[in-house]
Amino acid sequence: MKPRYLLVAIMCSCPILGQAEIYKAIDADGHVTYSSTPIKGGRRIILEPLPTMAPSARVRSAASPEGFPRVDGETQKGRDDTRRKILEDELNTEERLLEEAKRSLKEGEENPEVHRGQDGKTYRNVAKYEEKVKSLSEQVDLHQKNIDALKTELSKLK
Repeated sequence: MKPRYLLVAIMCSCPILGQAEIYKAIDADGHVTYSSTPIKGGRRIILEPLPTMAPSARVRSAASPEGFPRVDGETQKGRDDTRRKILEDELNTEERLLEEAKRSLKEGEENPEVHRGQDGKTYRNVAKYEEKVKSLSEQVDLHQKNIDALKTELSKLK
């Protein structure tokens, strides 16, 4: 046999040699062990080859598929106008809520929490006051973030 044919025969058999048998064993505690050598109490697993696909010569673009319905310009403009109106309405609502939250925060800061002790004296409840002010500040921050997000979305519209 010519060395060239022998080399081709060896090269073709290499993928077959690369496949190993796999054994699986489960012990009394339920631990699973996989091995390429036989394990006591294990059984051989036969794995099917993974499906592969030949690369397609046609490259798909990131655009819509051919059969995907198109929207005419006037319909899209109407949709964009509707979206802008919704975002503007939400922005107005959030701005009102921000003003209310700022008012509540100011009132909360000006009116500390107090309680009467057993001796009849009035004491400040600092922990409750700080908790209330923190909660009101978080509300202000939340509304401000919502406003920023809505303004960003509005700026992205054409």
